[in-house]
Amino acid sequence: MVSESIQPPVRLGTRVAYRNPWLSVREDTLVLADGSTGIYGVVEKADYALIIPEENGGFHLVEQFRHAVGRRSWEFPMGGWAVGKSGDPEQLARQELLEETGLTAGQWRCLTGRLHGSTGFCSQGFAVWHATELTPGPPDRELTEADMVHAFVTEDEFRRMIADGEIFDAPTIAAYGLLRMVG
Repeated sequence: MVSESIQPPVRLGTRVAYRNPWLSVREDTLVLADGSTGIYGVVEKADYALIIPEENGGFHLVEQFRHAVGRRSWEFPMGGWAVGKSGDPEQLARQELLEETGLTAGQWRCLTGRLHGSTGFCSQGFAVWHATELTPGPPDRELTEADMVHAFVTEDEFRRMIADGEIFDAPTIAAYGLLRMVG
């Protein structure tokens, strides 16, 4: 349910405050609901695919160091296209699963069109893919993923890891909830 009577702020102008090959930061000048003006920063980053590889009552996870939070993070495999590349969303999901875990899947199901992880400041979205009928193989990781660890955990262990704060990645937790909600 969306309230149509509340009007969004009016954008008076925009400028790119920062850009690198992976993201840009846009600064918008807005007229707010009370008539005052202000600025709003938006991180613009390409969408990505998140994959839930499920088999035998559990999930395949990857763990890697996440610089932004200063610690290692257990997550479902996920990632975006290399700079300058693009393609079909399912192709991206297949590529990321193979790259990070070495797994290929015989069955793919997209659980949702597009979710957003940080709606307050980032335009990036992601699609959640459920991968089953898994076949192992060697991973083909990028240089930035050299520290990545791949592990299989039972669903009970996965739930315990969430409850104990070992899994703290919000897209991973949301994807799991979505999987159990849609069946």
